[in-house]
Amino acid sequence: MNLAVDVYMIIGPLIAAVLVVALLLGAFWMGVRIWRREPPPPRPEEQPRLPDEGPVGEVRENREPEEVPRSRHRLTPHRLKAHGNVGSRTSSSEQRPRWDRGSSGSFGSGGPGAHR
Repeated sequence: MNLAVDVYMIIGPLIAAVLVVALLLGAFWMGVRIWRREPPPPRPEEQPRLPDEGPVGEVRENREPEEVPRSRHRLTPHRLKAHGNVGSRTSSSEQRPRWDRGSSGSFGSGGPGAHR
């Protein structure tokens, strides 16, 4: 009886190890098949190039805010005008907007705000 238990204690982990190795080899084989179906990396001539004018410089300008329409229902991006991707327009004012003294400076932050 003890001999049978000792044999099972050796064969059981051996079978489990063989199963784990088989699963790992199967996963590797499946990964190689998927990798072969992927397109090749772009060649050097397919890489993006700088425009002839050189790199684009930074543009600083104030933008007019786009008002969010008032509604009784929660608005999601697809309900906004042009699905929320419409560009804002340039502001006529060149002065940067500043927060009022004493305000928190961040919408909904719950902070105490600036102190005098």
